[in-house]
Amino acid sequence: MEKIFLLRATDRAHAISRLLVQFDLQSYAGKRVALKANYNSADGFPASTHPDTLGAIVKGLKNMGAADITLAERSGMGDTREVLSEMGVSKLSQQLGFRTVVLDELNADGWMDFKPAYNIHWRHEFLVAKIFRNANKVVQTCCLKTHRFGGHFTLSLKNSVGLIAKDDPRDGYNYMTELHSSPYQREMIAEVNLAYKTDMIITDGIEAFVKGGPEDGERVSPEVILAGRDRVAMDAVGVAILRLLGTTKEVSQGLIFEQQQISRAADLGLGVHSAKEIELVPLDAQSREFSQEIAKTLAKG
Repeated sequence: MEKIFLLRATDRAHAISRLLVQFDLQSYAGKRVALKANYNSADGFPASTHPDTLGAIVKGLKNMGAADITLAERSGMGDTREVLSEMGVSKLSQQLGFRTVVLDELNADGWMDFKPAYNIHWRHEFLVAKIFRNANKVVQTCCLKTHRFGGHFTLSLKNSVGLIAKDDPRDGYNYMTELHSSPYQREMIAEVNLAYKTDMIITDGIEAFVKGGPEDGERVSPEVILAGRDRVAMDAVGVAILRLLGTTKEVSQGLIFEQQQISRAADLGLGVHSAKEIELVPLDAQSREFSQEIAKTLAKG
């Protein structure tokens, strides 16, 4: 069973500190941590990672003894360095003592060709940032939202697109043009996740987009934060929450494990294969009722 920890909350610092202790704290001591957040654009939460969420995660990792923390990012809607500055990440990195890396500025030495053993839908495979391959630990934080440009939803699996190259620095090949023009876009999103492993995922669902997205949309307030290790399980729970809140036709239709991002990721061995393999763990009485509602929605598909 894959445990997904759940807490109803509006205080991010308090909630994240409670969620982090569910993990093996000692395993982070002295380790190099690569951190992937959600800074696709300079639009505020839930389009982008809330600064309080980022701050709470970094402080928590430092308390766990992490020796080095690097946030690496590539924005899809705007200049990455400007996005990080406008969203306060650059200032926060100075205050809290973590490094930031703009992936768009890496030369060829910063990337590695990823050619999985599996047959994939990418014509040219893709390039993955070495930062995420070389780190001792990888932590990801994503938002809870739909995606109107073909992804249908953008949770932890979709957030991984931001750690592969937009352009090949050697020949200029544009991987994002290939992705966004392909009829297999959602399967290709899942396939990106073969390139790296996650040790911890935090989904900030204090607010969410249930329609529109990724930079703007219909906003609701689920007031929930999730934590787990398994990207497939985390996204399945995220989709269940979106369905509970009333979301798009694309996210609502069919079984959750037949959603193409989730189905492909499960087929590739990236996580659980069914809702029966997910154990929701509410951390207080207030969270238990919502957890039961999510579990019922998961059980339907």
